[in-house]
Amino acid sequence: MYELRVDLEDFEGNSAYAKYSTFRVEDELHRYKLTVGGFSGTAGDSMTRHSSMFFSTKDRDNDASSSHCSQTYKGAWWYDSCHSSNLNGLYLVGAHVSHADGVNWGEWKGHYYSLKHTEMKIRPH
Repeated sequence: MYELRVDLEDFEGNSAYAKYSTFRVEDELHRYKLTVGGFSGTAGDSMTRHSSMFFSTKDRDNDASSSHCSQTYKGAWWYDSCHSSNLNGLYLVGAHVSHADGVNWGEWKGHYYSLKHTEMKIRPH
């Protein structure tokens, strides 16, 4: 098992982080199923909702929605129906009018703000 730290930065120079004491991604046979939990940090928890979800891409719709989240929100991710975070969305340079299709961390900047920089870092637990 691993732990995950997500570092986030906005276009105004502010930063926040989310740390998860439990992080695991299954193999291709199991559709890269995500296990994540044990949140702490300053960014709010925008990943736990995605735990137990399979990785979806525009050609592999594995989400729990009747729509196709990775096409709608312009990036591959562990979508539920559809997301609280999407670090593979469009790079839209801060505030934007389109709903939730940027590089979003919903609990920190919401779905109408695309982040400047993000990092997902893992290490053995």
